Amino acid sequence: MSPPAAPAFSPSAVFNRISSQHIKGDLFGGVTAAVIALPMALAFGVASGAGAAAGLWGAVLVGLFAALFGGTPTLISEPTGPMTVVMTAVIAKLTSQNPEHGLAMAFTVVMLAGLFQILFGFLKLGRYVTMMPYTVISGFMSGIGFILIILQIGPFLGQAIPKGGVLGTLNALPGLITSARPTEVILAVITLAILWLTPSKVKTIAPPQLIALILGTLLSLSLLSGGGDGEEIRRIGEIASGFPKLQLPYFSLPQLETMLVNGAVLGMLGCIDALLTAVIADSITRTESDSNKELIGQGLGNLVSGLFGGIAGAGATMGTVVNIQAGGRSALSGITRALVLMLVILAGTRLAAQIPQAVLAGIALKVGVDIVDWSFLKRAHRISIKGALIMYLVIGLTVLVDLIAAVGIGVFIANILTIDRMSSLQSKQVKSVSTADGELNLPSEEKALLDRGNGKVLLFQLTGAMIFGVAKAIDREHNAIGSCQAIVFDLTEVSHLGVTAALAVENAVEEALEKGRQVFVVGANGTTRKRLERLGLYAKLPADHLEISRHEALERAVAGLV
Repeated sequence: MSPPAAPAFSPSAVFNRISSQHIKGDLFGGVTAAVIALPMALAFGVASGAGAAAGLWGAVLVGLFAALFGGTPTLISEPTGPMTVVMTAVIAKLTSQNPEHGLAMAFTVVMLAGLFQILFGFLKLGRYVTMMPYTVISGFMSGIGFILIILQIGPFLGQAIPKGGVLGTLNALPGLITSARPTEVILAVITLAILWLTPSKVKTIAPPQLIALILGTLLSLSLLSGGGDGEEIRRIGEIASGFPKLQLPYFSLPQLETMLVNGAVLGMLGCIDALLTAVIADSITRTESDSNKELIGQGLGNLVSGLFGGIAGAGATMGTVVNIQAGGRSALSGITRALVLMLVILAGTRLAAQIPQAVLAGIALKVGVDIVDWSFLKRAHRISIKGALIMYLVIGLTVLVDLIAAVGIGVFIANILTIDRMSSLQSKQVKSVSTADGELNLPSEEKALLDRGNGKVLLFQLTGAMIFGVAKAIDREHNAIGSCQAIVFDLTEVSHLGVTAALAVENAVEEALEKGRQVFVVGANGTTRKRLERLGLYAKLPADHLEISRHEALERAVAGLV
């Protein structure tokens, strides 16, 4: 019988499972996602400091290449709130340090972020990226939401974003309030009202963001034209038409370290953002995405976006959910969305130039409010006081100190608390007994042997995963050993023996041998045995004290008593 023929090459296997089975749904989903993406891309582009065009082309390029080469067919990728927050900080810092080439270096950071994401994908780190405690993720995302809200206070009040980011805005708050421009405040408030109060039935026809964008612009050109306070309403202004120019990477030695660190942070944040959104897409469509392939697609999208002057992007929850609800089922929807946005950019930049910045500030501020994990904030303290404190710490560090420090310190503390809890639980599985006192689950024959030992035979039993935190319990039990003539180390139920725990066992065996006691090590197998052999422990004991069962070891220990 001849072997089955190898399957023919399928382009869809490379290009994110593009399918023609749901053309109508994909086209409608793509167009709907594009309608939602337009106001968001404009708002994030302006908020980042790179300009509306950078936001628009970021939405097109990240979305197109992530759809083509990613691993989640229904995922919509574009500039998001978290990515914009980091981009804002990157642009502000680099342009202040190097006014002439700062923006070019910021786009280079976007390229670096893409390269880091591609690297993460090739190293198959996709499943590890989101393995962080929820308290840390929630605190981090909520902190980013608060940053976005704070940074929009200036534009919301008709002013430019003060220098110094979050702290600069908070320090300048009294001045921003006293110099607020009423007309632009009214436009921003109307925008928020539309976003919050649009009825559900209307949302099914047109997204609130687009309604706010159109209505706010029309009001600024009619009833509220002229500003009413003697000053013109601040608008987006002219957006360059045509395709974007190539932005070659630009590096400056004094800022090189900053660029690399920011590239890594932006890349990691994009990975988290995209993969969390991919999980949501999978749960709705009941499919399974390829996380590593998704990172490569996201990386290619950001790399190309940076090359053509676009800001960084990632998987967007709102766009993805709307795409799926509208019928999108394959990557064709993401491609359609990118092409529709491209046509809008090439043909409609004159209209976009009239959009008031206050309207975009209202849209961005609402995104910040939505990013904050209000649900968990309200009940975190009921679930775990320690978990709630970690979340509050991460929020504070994210908003006031540094994104890297927030995640690093949050993960470190959460892991330490988890290890401490696991260690205390596992420590209870470290027992040393010399009588059949009922604490150990032993056959009656072995309990009888222990009783015959009359306190001179000690059974030292370890159970479960012996992580490094358990080493202290091993030492404690070992130090509590009084006068005995024989010790049986039972490792039968050990599922994992960490290096530190293995060294603690070795130390206990060596000290027992030095005191002239009989020592038996039984039940070790698999990786546990290999680890002890590599430590050289097996070379210190005769074979008949190793290659025997626990029952035989207890018999020999009792028989050898003086």
